[in-house]
Amino acid sequence: KKLYVFSAIALLSLVLSYCSASKKAAKIPKSTFATSLEPVIQAKCSPCHIPSKGGNKKPFDNYANVKTDIDEMVRRINLNPTDKGFMPFRKSEKLTADTIAVFTKWKEDGMLEN
Repeated sequence: KKLYVFSAIALLSLVLSYCSASKKAAKIPKSTFATSLEPVIQAKCSPCHIPSKGGNKKPFDNYANVKTDIDEMVRRINLNPTDKGFMPFRKSEKLTADTIAVFTKWKEDGMLEN
């Protein structure tokens, strides 16, 4: 009888530890301005929105400005190249869907800074 109880406890422990590990493995980290969005902005919005690179448009090299303007940024990068207000300006192609997703995921994740 003790063997059955011990076996049941061991089996239950194994099942519960597996469930706990799978939840931890499935957790996807939230995107942040510093790790996810800032590198994309540096690469895709430069030089126009990066003052240190000679840009004279509203600077998007800082968290506060991007947080304030994220809705407008997402709207404009989703426009077609022939639409008024399309960004990136002077480009004939839209940003890739994966690049646009970085902007939208950051917003959905709560616009974290770091």
